[in-house]
Amino acid sequence: MTQNWGMTIPFYDRSLADSKELIAELPALGYTDVWSAEVNGVDGFVPLAMAAEWAPGVRLGSAIVPVSTRGPGLLAMSAATIADLAPGRFTLGIGSSSPAIVERWNAVEFAKPYARTRDTLRFLRKALAGEKVSEKYETFEIKGFKLERAPKTPPKIVLAALRPRMLHLAAEEADGAITNWLSPEDVRQVRAEIGPDTELIARLFVCVSEDADKVRELARWMLAAYLTVPAYAAFHDWLGREEILRPLHESWAAGDRQTALKSIPDEVVDALVVHGSAEQCRARIQQYVDNGLDTPVLAPIPGGEVPITQVVRDLAPR
Repeated sequence: MTQNWGMTIPFYDRSLADSKELIAELPALGYTDVWSAEVNGVDGFVPLAMAAEWAPGVRLGSAIVPVSTRGPGLLAMSAATIADLAPGRFTLGIGSSSPAIVERWNAVEFAKPYARTRDTLRFLRKALAGEKVSEKYETFEIKGFKLERAPKTPPKIVLAALRPRMLHLAAEEADGAITNWLSPEDVRQVRAEIGPDTELIARLFVCVSEDADKVRELARWMLAAYLTVPAYAAFHDWLGREEILRPLHESWAAGDRQTALKSIPDEVVDALVVHGSAEQCRARIQQYVDNGLDTPVLAPIPGGEVPITQVVRDLAPR
């Protein structure tokens, strides 16, 4: 597979409106992809719509939009809109998300996440191909939905996948798998589940700073917020970190946030967050690629000595 090199948009230190100039610079720097995210900031589609104009030629991807916070038809319409703006250049990344995002923030039941993701994938395949869909799935029923204007080139669909069951679904029915918060060594274990021919995409959090203590302090907050989510906790149990992360989970469950943060060992932070000089970061990213990652999607973290604009330039492919 041709090596891709992606960037997360918009950038963490600025709004989407203020990201225009740097996004427009990405193709000339050699970036092949831009990928959005959807948590509690920007939505997953508008940045891609803007990037379609600002950065012609790059692949646009969502990593990811949840399958439960939009109805299946609305999700198909949003995907079709981006696919029309960037024919052949859009990859739709979907996933189950988490109870916090789905239930606490969007007031939707978080139920049967694997089945809901599978059913949404199967519905989208038909809908984005222009078919009229009337079908009862395990988690929802569609009656007579047909896109008014299906995209001439249906987008590829990739799945957020952390453990074998979802990874196998991504390999068997989707066009790729998306993961994150893993080490270069972990890539081998994930790759073994999906085989050699399935695209593997991962968002890599990067801080260009040689002040390791400062980076670790910042990163522990990010890691605690993710690794205590049940799906990510199970992911890292599967990767072999159950015992080393047990103090984190016990302190977090007891409501002792400070002890929880302190209990994340330096070795875990260093495994999951790319940091150091620009050259050290580039070498670390290359380790992910060497171990089987097809598409690294960089997510520069503010807080280092180097401004994000310069980080984006320094970490561009060579």
